[in-house]
Amino acid sequence: MYRLFIVLFFGVILTSCNSDVDAGEFVVGSDNLSVTNKVILIDTATVEVSTINFDSLVTSGQSRILLGNYDDPIFGKVNSESYFQLSSSGYNLQTTSSDTEGANYVFDSIRMVLVPDRYYYGDTTKVQSISIHRLSQKVKSDSEDDANLYNNSKFTYDPVTLGTASFAPKPLTQDTVFVKIDNTFGEALFQKLKKREITTEDEFIEYFKGLVIRSTSVNSSSVIGFSTSATLQLYYSKKVTDSKTSILKEFTITDASKQFNRISLDRTGTVLKDLPGTTERLSSESTENKSFIQSGTGLACRIDFPNIKQLKYITEKGAIVDAQLVIRPVNNTYSKSYPLADSLNVYVADKLNRLSGTLKSATGSSIYAKLNKVNDEFDENIGYSIPLGTFMQNEMVKTSDSKSALILTIPNISKAVDRLVLGNQKNVGNKVQLKIYYISY
Repeated sequence: MYRLFIVLFFGVILTSCNSDVDAGEFVVGSDNLSVTNKVILIDTATVEVSTINFDSLVTSGQSRILLGNYDDPIFGKVNSESYFQLSSSGYNLQTTSSDTEGANYVFDSIRMVLVPDRYYYGDTTKVQSISIHRLSQKVKSDSEDDANLYNNSKFTYDPVTLGTASFAPKPLTQDTVFVKIDNTFGEALFQKLKKREITTEDEFIEYFKGLVIRSTSVNSSSVIGFSTSATLQLYYSKKVTDSKTSILKEFTITDASKQFNRISLDRTGTVLKDLPGTTERLSSESTENKSFIQSGTGLACRIDFPNIKQLKYITEKGAIVDAQLVIRPVNNTYSKSYPLADSLNVYVADKLNRLSGTLKSATGSSIYAKLNKVNDEFDENIGYSIPLGTFMQNEMVKTSDSKSALILTIPNISKAVDRLVLGNQKNVGNKVQLKIYYISY
């Protein structure tokens, strides 16, 4: 604290001009400005950086099938598998006018069709393997008050595979992945439709509750996104003398709320192995002066300013006119396979990590942490900048004892597995920096 006040009284003093001061955040009118006013730069205020864990993220309704796994050298083992319910526009075979004609239909084959949606994370040079299983539970929430499904939701399934496939991921070229499905399953489903034992969606879902697609790769190093336009294609034929006319019956994901991704992170052996519950935080001083963010698994960076209220005692009349926080990614933790996000979402939270909304500017617009991509020899200029003038002023003059914190996440937190490592004030070479401009008047 003594060092802080030394800076306050012996810091850089700037002479203001006779006009309104608006650093984009907090406005001080010209009536309060004079040549005797002092603007003080404070750059030694304490910034506490930690990692928190939102153990439940809504992953249903995200319009993405997320599949794959990789062993992250920092975060641990990441895995994503996708559960979904299928349905059809109708449950009859091609319209027939008689049972005699319908008897001529025969089963041909069945397959799953997956189309990449251009999202990928990790190293896509290694082969990806998947297996498809039949669910033994309906895809639905257990809660009457919450229909969402989460990254830690799970349903039982038949361990016997319906189909497997191995492929070299090419997400940007959108190469379709075809998975041959077991003919025994296909024939049984076909017969149910042919004999009119299934005529409605409820009857269909009672018989066929859905599928889970799992990543089975031992050496996989990526997670790939697929469109929810995935299709189960059943082919059958109508015999006409010695020839066949192929007919297609499709089953698709028509209810987005009945598709979700289960995303897990095994932190064994990492600095995150002792991550506490959702209402607590893990100090960056216990994790090599680093904080961690990861979409899909719920890791987020928390930033606290424990001494901000002390600034109101500097002078009888004063205000924070601007503040800038720059938090930097740690060198050698990002690469082409693990790229930096262009921006971060910034939320305001209480001491129990409960979010009250996004960080707002003085005009009420949401503030994002924007990445400065200007490279230098030692990557010292790369960092995320957050304007905090309004937030800091409000925290300083708050009459209650409560303190708000900031929570940083990567966008698309519920439909991706992107990650980021950030430094704290003690991280050599990647220190977080806070500059506060305070005016006395």
